[in-house]
Amino acid sequence: MADRTAWDPHQYLRFSGHRLRPAVDLLNRIDLADPKRIVDLGCGAGNVTALLRDRWPSAALTGVDGSADMLAQARAAAADVKWVEADMAEWAPAAPPDLIYSNAALHWLGDHEALFPRLIDSLAPGGVLAVQMPRNFGAPSHTAMADAARSGPWRDRLEPMLRPPPVSEPDVYYGLLAPHAATIDIWETDYLQVLDGDDPVAEWTKGTWLRPLLDALEEPDRTGFELAYRERVRAAYPRRADGRTLFPFRRLFVIARR
Repeated sequence: MADRTAWDPHQYLRFSGHRLRPAVDLLNRIDLADPKRIVDLGCGAGNVTALLRDRWPSAALTGVDGSADMLAQARAAAADVKWVEADMAEWAPAAPPDLIYSNAALHWLGDHEALFPRLIDSLAPGGVLAVQMPRNFGAPSHTAMADAARSGPWRDRLEPMLRPPPVSEPDVYYGLLAPHAATIDIWETDYLQVLDGDDPVAEWTKGTWLRPLLDALEEPDRTGFELAYRERVRAAYPRRADGRTLFPFRRLFVIARR
């Protein structure tokens, strides 16, 4: 679904500060002194790839993403990175990397039972797989999408697109990686995000999980569905007296060394 969607880098980056924080938290826990080859898998617009470049300036750095629009912005910002447009589910490195870093991308892919072992096995000996994925799919920000999708004349179009939560419990990833890894570090963090503006939670999801559903519809259903979603999510995340909205968000982190 992700690779067929026309992603909007500007909408996605509206909350770049909040989105960047877990990427930095993941980066800070990686214990690698001098990796020679690094892959940013699901690099998007390249704002996190720049952090990888800053930390390891001598590494050969490759950014991989399925969105041509995202990669166009990434290329404009950093010509010294090798940018690759590819289906992340099918991608394989040309040479074993020392680090595969993936921030907020692998939840778009299915079959994690095969994906995670394949990624760690593609690393050079001693290499690191570092992954962050949102695990907030049971929250109203996401369950309201399914409710709204089933609430109107757009139901027949949207209901087949609804997915079960794509990220499993932490122990599942430990079980997938343990036979392939020398060490594994798995943790979760709940971020209490303080957002400004009108309907900020809806604006957040409009840059990610809501986007494919909107793109599947034409007017007037597109507007009708979005309004139905916004009504639900506004009730679940009311604006506080100070004008701000609190948006709790859970994320799962995995660092595995081959």
